[in-house]
Amino acid sequence: MFNVAEIKAAIEKLPESDFVQLRKWFWEKDWQKWDRQIEVDSDAGKLDFLIEEAFDEKSKGQLKEF
Repeated sequence: MFNVAEIKAAIEKLPESDFVQLRKWFWEKDWQKWDRQIEVDSDAGKLDFLIEEAFDEKSKGQLKEF
């Protein structure tokens, strides 16, 4: 197993095309983790306040359309 310093050093040596591919992979992994966390929080009711806020704004006629 490699440590973080070794991984960083290896990344520094990558050709640009490989670096771009790795960056894209990290970006996708990060969004997957974010999506999973949002789903967990939503299932736990932690985001219900956002729905309530949206309905409240809508009832006041202050909901903005984009």
